[in-house]
Amino acid sequence: MNQKLLLRELPEEERPREKMLRKGASFLSNRELLAILIRTGTKELPVTDLADRVLALRPEGLAALADCTPEELSQLPGMGIAKACQITAALELGRRIATAPREKRVQIHDPAVVANLFMEEMRHRKQEVFRVLLLNTRHEILTIQEVSVGDLSSSIAHPREVFRDAVRRSAACIVAAHNHPSGSPEPSRNDLRITRRLAETGAILGIPLLDHIIIGDGEYISLREQGYLQTE
Repeated sequence: MNQKLLLRELPEEERPREKMLRKGASFLSNRELLAILIRTGTKELPVTDLADRVLALRPEGLAALADCTPEELSQLPGMGIAKACQITAALELGRRIATAPREKRVQIHDPAVVANLFMEEMRHRKQEVFRVLLLNTRHEILTIQEVSVGDLSSSIAHPREVFRDAVRRSAACIVAAHNHPSGSPEPSRNDLRITRRLAETGAILGIPLLDHIIIGDGEYISLREQGYLQTE
């Protein structure tokens, strides 16, 4: 007799949730994604089989789920209104994400753009603040990370911390920026040292350091424009 395995009886690497954590959501089938939303089956019906029934509810399959009401889904044996609402809510979130207008991203085409982003806030800081802009292939800002607050040194602005999120977010390149509480943007020996280390690390990782901007009191310096970084 072909006995159906319950989810907990499957090898761990075959369970949808563990598979998602290990490989990512894109590696899961429609059936597995639905099983994660539904969470539990019944004594007689494993959750993956319940997911199959949801997919077979209409002849059109997955595409038709968006038109199903919670009441319609809840009529399936083993579903109930709570699970039906979970599926409906997830589908609605997906629809809203797909139709939401994309926010226009700031493009870094000039050191002045970076300076203008930070000048008014950083020029008055009493401590050095080191930030990293993660950019995509069009040099648009994906996100801005605050790496450290305090004295700029290799232990604080360490390449490991600077590039950690750049790797995780698959950034194409980065721009570093920090302020000088003294008001003068002239680079110190330590500024040049950390810039070299970041440039070398970026070259190894394939995430180049485009520039390092130093913010003073109403003025700034681009280390690329000053010749401390090679033009790609």
